[in-house]
Amino acid sequence: MTAYKDVFGARATLQGTFGTVHYYRLGTLAQRGVSGLERLPFTVKIVLENLLRHADGDIITEDDILSLANWTPGNATTSEAEYPMLPGRVLLQDFTGVPAVADLAAMRSAVSRMNGDPKKINPLVPADLVIDHSVQVDTFGSTLAFGRNVEREYERNSERYALLRWAQQAFDNFRVVPPGTGIVHQVNLEYLASVVMTKQEDGTTVAFPDTLVGTDSHTTMVNGLGVLGWGVGGIEAEAVLLGQPLYLLTPEVIGMRLTGNLPEGATATDLVLTVTQILRKRGVVAKFVEFTGPGLSQLPLADRATIANMSPEFGATATLFPVDAETLRYLRDTGRDPKLVELIEHYTKAQGLFRTDESPEPLFDDLIELDLGSIEPSLAGPRRPQDRVAMHDLGQTFRTAYADRLKASESNGHAEQKKGDVPVEIAGIQTHLKHGSVAIAAITSCTNTSNPAVMIAAGLVAKHAVERGLSVNPTVKTSLAPGSRAVIDYLNNADLLPYLEALRFHLVGFGCTTCIGNSGPLSEPVAEAVQENDLVVAAVLSGNRNFEGRIHPQVRASFLASPPLVVAYALAGTVDIDLTEEAIGTDINGDKVYLRDIWPTQEEVRRVVTKTVTPEIFKENYSRVFEGDEHWQALSNSTGELFEWDTNSTYIQEPPFFQGMSGEPAPIKDIQNARVLVMVDDSITTDHISPAGSFAANSPAGQYLIEHGVERRDFNTYGARRGNHEVMVRGTFGNIRLRNRLTPDKEGYYTLHLPDGEQTTIYDASVRYQQEGVPLLVLAGKEYGSGSSRDWAAKGPLLLGIRAAIAESFERIHRSNLVGMGILPLQFRPGENKESLGLTGHETYDILGIAQGLKPRQEITVKVTREDGSSFTFQTIARLDSAIDVVYYKNGGILPTVLRRLMEA
Repeated sequence: MTAYKDVFGARATLQGTFGTVHYYRLGTLAQRGVSGLERLPFTVKIVLENLLRHADGDIITEDDILSLANWTPGNATTSEAEYPMLPGRVLLQDFTGVPAVADLAAMRSAVSRMNGDPKKINPLVPADLVIDHSVQVDTFGSTLAFGRNVEREYERNSERYALLRWAQQAFDNFRVVPPGTGIVHQVNLEYLASVVMTKQEDGTTVAFPDTLVGTDSHTTMVNGLGVLGWGVGGIEAEAVLLGQPLYLLTPEVIGMRLTGNLPEGATATDLVLTVTQILRKRGVVAKFVEFTGPGLSQLPLADRATIANMSPEFGATATLFPVDAETLRYLRDTGRDPKLVELIEHYTKAQGLFRTDESPEPLFDDLIELDLGSIEPSLAGPRRPQDRVAMHDLGQTFRTAYADRLKASESNGHAEQKKGDVPVEIAGIQTHLKHGSVAIAAITSCTNTSNPAVMIAAGLVAKHAVERGLSVNPTVKTSLAPGSRAVIDYLNNADLLPYLEALRFHLVGFGCTTCIGNSGPLSEPVAEAVQENDLVVAAVLSGNRNFEGRIHPQVRASFLASPPLVVAYALAGTVDIDLTEEAIGTDINGDKVYLRDIWPTQEEVRRVVTKTVTPEIFKENYSRVFEGDEHWQALSNSTGELFEWDTNSTYIQEPPFFQGMSGEPAPIKDIQNARVLVMVDDSITTDHISPAGSFAANSPAGQYLIEHGVERRDFNTYGARRGNHEVMVRGTFGNIRLRNRLTPDKEGYYTLHLPDGEQTTIYDASVRYQQEGVPLLVLAGKEYGSGSSRDWAAKGPLLLGIRAAIAESFERIHRSNLVGMGILPLQFRPGENKESLGLTGHETYDILGIAQGLKPRQEITVKVTREDGSSFTFQTIARLDSAIDVVYYKNGGILPTVLRRLMEA
């Protein structure tokens, strides 16, 4: 679908300083009897425009358009319609982008082996990849930290980066933002997103809404700018890159109506944690959320983006804030071209996509009211982002969450632990640690570092604290990792960076760090004290994820907080405290200092932001965004249509997914005599399935690297090794906090090989099972696969020999990824689960009815044979949610489907 056919005669023109553009006018649909367009959710209007513009009478028909145009509240739950949407662009980050590029390179290799044209494998829509996930906090607390961390990043990742430099020249429509620039979602918000895109079509310019998919669940951050985009698996994104439609079911849209204003002392982070709690409780998984109401006009765009960023944490597909006057103001303030801003205003108003306080409020499937005046200072944790904790309850929450561990340590015979203090000497200073001590305080993550108000507030808290003589205990690993270089510039403009540095919040990098587990090692004395005394220490970070084992393997409790609260808890040195009542420290005169004494007012923050955050900062920083520093320029840069795979590389290997692929798929078969490899409970995240953090030398992945001559200091992380399937398959289900019911006495990557019952690693068991010809299963509870949209959480299980996953419910992206890799997601019927059916995981399983043909959401019979030979059956629902899912499953996944289609073209 490269040309627009204008099936409805909807093409119209707009003129301004931007010139003359053509667009596909939604209002034309009124001539086909469609009424009430003005009351459609903005989300639905954007999808509708996409259908209208791409309608060709074949893939997208007139019936598709009229069906969606007649959207009404409640019909999403009864409609079986699915709509082929073609996003305007694709956004990649390097952890998920590298394996995506490796897959594309492998597809070219496969086409070449089949005597086809490798150039058929090429992005057909624009794609941007931002290298942001690979920097680690090795060095901190010093002005040298940034430079040293960048050098270490290149030492670890030059092989991966060389693949990306090859891709830059090999593929059309493909750009790379080099390391040390910023976080993908913040760069997208501040620069890449255009709100209205344009395309040359038969000598004319066509304008249309900016839409995208991204290989990171927090792609939704750009929804705050009125851009509709969301995270998909890397597998799905690759299909979109290659021109395949993204199939959507009828959108279910939940409205959230805001009233009032944020009270003094509350921040955007407090608001977003409250919204996350409310929407997760409401149940919005796989739904669209859209904000509305008079309070929206009081909410700065950066605050909107902070909320939209957290969509995965409350489970929504996307969280849209419609374009309005605040959107235009933000675009001007971030240095966008005035002609573009004018085009955006003209286009959105002409299409009914511009919100004002006088606009008719859209109709929604459900509406939730929230008074901004009810927001209070909050954190979230210690294990999940949706578990909001009012600041005054933090100490009690910590003690309750770890009551068993705290009680056990009190009775273990260590006098120091009975007192609650463990002496530590660090940097020549005698200090102590105890349960609840803050081991990591990180201002990090796109969620909050994109918001000038909370970043300036953090700087002001630091300024006031330093002026009172407060300091941070050296046992706290502090870091400042903004999502763009603009942040450092405006902190410098405000003269606040020196105060943050005085508290050891030095710049450590521009990228995702602590939030994704790249927190680096704790100081050795701290690490030893925690290990030897089994201390429950905490991380406080301005991120969006705090799942178990994610932030740091030695840090059990992790709390999400606003940047100013990160500074506050670093000063306090503990989370076992009520900062609304207890002193944060003592000043140079010996007087107690409370948080209220150093907390800036909203007016103080607003005044500094207005003075120091200027369009010139953004224009200057993004003028050279694709150039890279001297490290990037010095990388080897191979050329040619085909990538030259290095069999000795421990970072990049040709993935096996297309090896020996035939032109036609083999007939699908029932799954027989399967064994359970992993049996888990609720809320198993992609962190548990495909961890992104560090790994031990004695793990299967660590042993593989050692066997290939890699020293422990050069292991890097799982995320950085995603281009090597040999590492990733060994790391699948490798999280140190995984609880496999087959081995209830152990945490981590262990299972039983059955029927002999030998306890071994999940990887080693899978190798034995595959040698024996035994297919494997996963049994799970609710929300299986929640969290980050990691393609290796589906690729890894496939390579382990897993052919189906049976769960009570699936996270949206992970379900799609499983289908995309040819793994069958099966859902227990309502009211049933592994417990009610008495499943132990020691049985054998036959999944019957597959060979007879499949249709969306059909019932599938599972026959269970117990160890004593008795058997029974139960019914499951095949979570092949659409006709295209069935096609993908029959082909063994999305990419084999696409490759076969391209070979036929």
